[in-house]
Amino acid sequence: MEVSFSILSTATLLFFVIDPFGNVPVMLSVLKSVPKQRVRRVIAREMLYGLVILLGFLFSGNQFLKIFHLQTEAVTIAGGVIFLIIGIKMIFPPASGTNIYGTNGDPFVVPIAIPMIAGPSALATLLVLTKSSNAHILEILLALLLAWGVSAVVLLFAPLLLRVLKEKGLEALERLMGMLLLMLSVQMFIDGISGLQL
Repeated sequence: MEVSFSILSTATLLFFVIDPFGNVPVMLSVLKSVPKQRVRRVIAREMLYGLVILLGFLFSGNQFLKIFHLQTEAVTIAGGVIFLIIGIKMIFPPASGTNIYGTNGDPFVVPIAIPMIAGPSALATLLVLTKSSNAHILEILLALLLAWGVSAVVLLFAPLLLRVLKEKGLEALERLMGMLLLMLSVQMFIDGISGLQL
């Protein structure tokens, strides 16, 4: 990534990790008791909170890594393992389709901003990117804003998406994203091992 950093591919990775299509049914379940005229306003507010958290982690992640003396290869391999697990869960979701957050009423920060937008996987991704591509911090920022912007559009149109694609269509999209994330995770693992051999 140091040699040929791509904003588009990094934004795509972040988009897969945020997984807005997978979050649509759960988010609509969380917002079911919110008046329809306020749903998009609540989503927009929570998306902004999520962005603030992601930006904070983007600019402070390096300090976190320095405190624990983490090497680039270790972070890359760990990130690959995390993405592998996420990808498998996206392809083979749990049998229970219930809302795991158990919230009612107007949500505030939890569970939409955290963990749907700024979840552990997204924060781990930013850790990997800042550690392995510190010279490209501006590009990472642009990639994050692009991924967040597309995710925001998807989630703002969540009610329409659910009507058009139905739950089966959203499941198919999420599993496709999971497959792509699996391939990216394997590549990250290979990159980490190759770095250790050098």
